Amino acid sequence: MTALPAFEDLGDGIYCIDAYLGRPRMAACYLVTSGDSAAFIDNGTANTVPSLLALLDHLGLAREQVRYVIPTHVHLDHAGGTGPLMNACPEATLVVHPKGAPHMIDPSRLTAGATAVYGEEVFRREFGVLEPVAEQRCIAADDGEVFDLDGRPLAFLDTPGHANHHGCIWDERTRGFFTGDTFGIAYPEFRTGAGPWMFAPTTPVAFDPESWHRSLDRLVSYGPASAYLTHFGRVAVTADLVARLRESIDALAATAQAAAGLRESRLAHLKAAVGEQLVAEARSHGVTLEEARMRELLAVDIELNAQGLEVWLVRQEKRRAE
Repeated sequence: MTALPAFEDLGDGIYCIDAYLGRPRMAACYLVTSGDSAAFIDNGTANTVPSLLALLDHLGLAREQVRYVIPTHVHLDHAGGTGPLMNACPEATLVVHPKGAPHMIDPSRLTAGATAVYGEEVFRREFGVLEPVAEQRCIAADDGEVFDLDGRPLAFLDTPGHANHHGCIWDERTRGFFTGDTFGIAYPEFRTGAGPWMFAPTTPVAFDPESWHRSLDRLVSYGPASAYLTHFGRVAVTADLVARLRESIDALAATAQAAAGLRESRLAHLKAAVGEQLVAEARSHGVTLEEARMRELLAVDIELNAQGLEVWLVRQEKRRAE
């Protein structure tokens, strides 16, 4: 029997579930319930799915009560478990961004891309096998489309910036957004008396700072009380937190632009610069962890943020050349 995952009952029928990707409280999935129905928003990897099903059992929910599976975008820490979760929940419909839907129906390109980044051994260990979802069980969500969860409307909003296939889910009941990566990363270990420390994830391959700022404008226009972050947990949406995220987007973009003229070892330079930047920002927020511990907690983000910034620079260079 699969052990019950660490989870938090946030009230109002929302459960934050630790996907335990790499370490505790690095990535979350959310279960939303209403009446006799349930929805998963983000689902971790194939390795996460048994824990999600164990939580259903613990709450007395049948697999058939899961009506929707909604990955915010198809990066594998958010959507890698979609196929096996859909197979386990026979009445569920997959709701996904139109640009992400083809990759859920045929995940071969996701598998190839992630294997190139992580290597085959690490990919298999961390992400398992990506299973396809039958096209007839998939809805490519329109911007603003509302899905009824037994009287609880969940609205899908197109929110590019971190990825061009990213959507956030608006829950009117709690005036909260399930934000995937659009509202940034705020690991609990870095919280101080000043609140959460927030930074932007610029992971490959579609970082777009201008679009990201517009997406934040749109989220803020709803007057949200909370953001349910995949990385990690619920945070109160405040003007200060939004400002910090905007600063992080701009600072990372500036770090990339400062390296634009380099032709050799640019990625290595970006990795070093991103590491220094994130550590310095955490220190300015009052984080007192040893630097070695901070770098340990941020190792994956430093690597992937640098890769994403490099891809962004290459994309800009191609546009200029054209």
